Amino acid sequence: MIEKTKKPMEPERAVLAGLAADSMNIYDRSTEESLDELEALLETAGGICIGRMLQNRKKPEPRTFIGDGKVKELKELAKANDCTVAVFDNELSPSQMRALTEDLDLRVIDRSSLILDIFAGRARTREGRLQVELAQYNYLLPRLTGMWKHLVSQTGTSAPIGTRGPGETQLESDRRHIRRKIDKLRAELKEVIRTRDTQRRLREKNDIPVVALVGYTNAGKSTLLNTLTGAGVQAENRLFDTLDTTTRRLEVSDIQEVLISDTVGFIRKLPHHLVDAFKATLEELKYADLIVHVIDASSNECEAQIRVVDEMISTLGAGDTPRLEVYNKCDVLTADVRQRGDNIVEISAKTGMGIDILLKKIEESLSSSKKKVTLRLPYDKAGVVENIHREGVVTDTRYLEDCIELDAVLSPGLFGKVSSYVTSIHKQERV
Repeated sequence: MIEKTKKPMEPERAVLAGLAADSMNIYDRSTEESLDELEALLETAGGICIGRMLQNRKKPEPRTFIGDGKVKELKELAKANDCTVAVFDNELSPSQMRALTEDLDLRVIDRSSLILDIFAGRARTREGRLQVELAQYNYLLPRLTGMWKHLVSQTGTSAPIGTRGPGETQLESDRRHIRRKIDKLRAELKEVIRTRDTQRRLREKNDIPVVALVGYTNAGKSTLLNTLTGAGVQAENRLFDTLDTTTRRLEVSDIQEVLISDTVGFIRKLPHHLVDAFKATLEELKYADLIVHVIDASSNECEAQIRVVDEMISTLGAGDTPRLEVYNKCDVLTADVRQRGDNIVEISAKTGMGIDILLKKIEESLSSSKKKVTLRLPYDKAGVVENIHREGVVTDTRYLEDCIELDAVLSPGLFGKVSSYVTSIHKQERV
């Protein structure tokens, strides 16, 4: 018997379109570079770009966004190449999406919808799936009317017989259903957040520093996490390859251990529904002791990507958190990056180049807030001595006649607890 093998699905054929209007701010305008990124997103989602179009106007056309002339060109391009979907680089209003769907006679999605689709396929943890589902419902709610365009509102007098009442009733029913789903998802996410808060308080109690890896999507955060910890996180050369947060222990040096977390990558024009849904996760950056900003040094858009990440960090309230800028992929550069500064490191997460320097920088950054001290504790304070051994780093112990003398490295929190036993602070040493 000959077994039949499934034929792999053909990638969906798509045309891309973007608008660069004078009235738009610089972040909303489409450029050739943002269309390149949109094409990469399409490939990540399993599609293939057949053609693309960038339109320049003074302002968006209210109904069709890019104007009737460009819509006709786009329709001809799509029809000639058997395309089934048009992907817009800008976010479309519900009415524009309906109009374009009718005029182009094919499915129309925008950048936000495409990113949501990718996230839906990548979420693995319960929290990740809840956040993506919440973002999808928030995106869908104002666009429901377009899904019922074959039915006409009951207020019109020209509606065909039999389509006036039921259509509106079903539309309102769907809206209520989605609102209930949104409320339920928000309640479930609150429980997840409550659990994370408990875990964070436990970390703070145990005084384990937290290092957060952030960066533009595909900058190499997951590869770096794997190199540092052997986490085994899937890391491929594609956008949003990793979505769910992964945290691992990392021994930075003989006296320093940290928890290091890989977070979701950022991207320009990140849908606000996603930012809102993932805010609880992303706000963990505020509680990190150190942010490691992983930068793709090989990208032509390197500086623009740095700005996107910096702005997102500030938006999430982590602008004052200590930060290291790590220029990754330096092994594929034809010219030396030659970035200079105390908080800048050049590495290759893939080859391991510069990793030892990075670990040293992480230790220095975390230790700058710590104190190397000498303490004297009476013998009846064995519990305090045990606490210092557990939460701090003891470098030397001397047993004197009337007390125990310790040389130790203490975090600010532990220093506050045992400050009454401190006899000297070695401020001149950076530990």
